[in-house]
Amino acid sequence: KMAGSSPPWTGSAYLFLQSTCKTIALPSLYESSQKKPCVFKALKLALADSTGSVNGVDMLKVYCSHPHLIVHLRFCMRENCRRFLRSYREGVLQKSLQSHLQLSLATTTVPLEVELKTGTEHLDEMLKDEDRCLECIYREKPDRLPDEEITELEERLKSLMLHQSTNNNVAGKDCSSLKSPSQPHPPQGSSLPTQLTFTFQGQQFDNRTITADDHQKFAKFVSKKWKQVGRSLQRSCRALRDSAIDNLALEYEREGLYEQAYQMLLRFIQSEGKRATIARLIAALEENGLVSLAEELLGLHSSEDCS
Repeated sequence: KMAGSSPPWTGSAYLFLQSTCKTIALPSLYESSQKKPCVFKALKLALADSTGSVNGVDMLKVYCSHPHLIVHLRFCMRENCRRFLRSYREGVLQKSLQSHLQLSLATTTVPLEVELKTGTEHLDEMLKDEDRCLECIYREKPDRLPDEEITELEERLKSLMLHQSTNNNVAGKDCSSLKSPSQPHPPQGSSLPTQLTFTFQGQQFDNRTITADDHQKFAKFVSKKWKQVGRSLQRSCRALRDSAIDNLALEYEREGLYEQAYQMLLRFIQSEGKRATIARLIAALEENGLVSLAEELLGLHSSEDCS
């Protein structure tokens, strides 16, 4: 590498998708184990259309936030991002998404509303100013690796395309080929099988995923110890490793402890998906002497007791 060379251009944005057809709920389809590969395939192909390359834009995670399906995008080249913006502005991406969803889901039509945002900006309001949009996306640095679920779906899609190419039969393949085999192998790095129950203070509890109520209570009551809990969680969560926790502390310093704690746990939930379980959070709380907060999250006493 040449001395003094500039770092690679990277940025990120969030693509919000909503079906305007009452009978088609994209988040529900993506939450379905049978339909998820079909929706993912449509997203991947439409994004490839928008940049002219399957590697033009990466999907880091897909969020189900009814009624929206939200796709976290990462751009690794300015020119690819520029192509994407033009495709989005001209409505080409929207039409491509509708077409691929229609084919993948074997339905007549999937009318869509789309929005493009960064952390602080609504890009739809400035699409005519391409350079300003590029600057907003560039400022929003991607702070995560692709979600393990995305990585697994990517591998299935590559495998399917290779199989289709080998058999010279790309057309007419049903997206059911993307479904999990009857006994799928766990994705690489997934060393945390989710237990069904866990023990706390001699009692058995269901090991559910962390709820919005848990999230808010944690942020409200954890106070200054949020960083310690985050460091306990980071041992099994790559999204919280390195300088992520310190960066969150700086980024949300003005907003205060509640927002810092909320954003830390949000990153854990977004990164870990279904593996962001209450058992893992309770273990981190116990490790840092926050037993009262753990009891509150498990409904063992009223919220006044844990302040």
